[in-house]
Amino acid sequence: MVEKIHYEKELISLIIRNDFYKEGLEFFTDDLSFQQLGYMNRDAGYEIPPHIHNVVTRSIDRTQEVLFIKSGRVRIDYYNQNKVFLESKIVCKGDIILLASGGHGFYMLEKSEIVEVKQGPYCGDADKTRF
Repeated sequence: MVEKIHYEKELISLIIRNDFYKEGLEFFTDDLSFQQLGYMNRDAGYEIPPHIHNVVTRSIDRTQEVLFIKSGRVRIDYYNQNKVFLESKIVCKGDIILLASGGHGFYMLEKSEIVEVKQGPYCGDADKTRF
């Protein structure tokens, strides 16, 4: 299952639950998203030809994060760009989360391991506003 959290017309987050299953290829983000998030389910013997990624200049004005919940249970609190609380979701082992826009906070409901992927370079204090 895939859950989408929106505020007005803006995508705040995608949650790809551990039980998501589909044959083939599925991209959850559109071509203009700063972070591309997709899923592949291929049979043994399927081949992706060797390739390199070309140097392409991109303009990115927002950080998007992808979280992999390796273990535990985590509550994610979502906020709009004005720091107004929207809703909370609980994620568990195996869930994948794209944090696309707005704000967010986390509360560990159990001891949890999370793997985070986001664009760099990291800009220190200029990178985020805590509230």
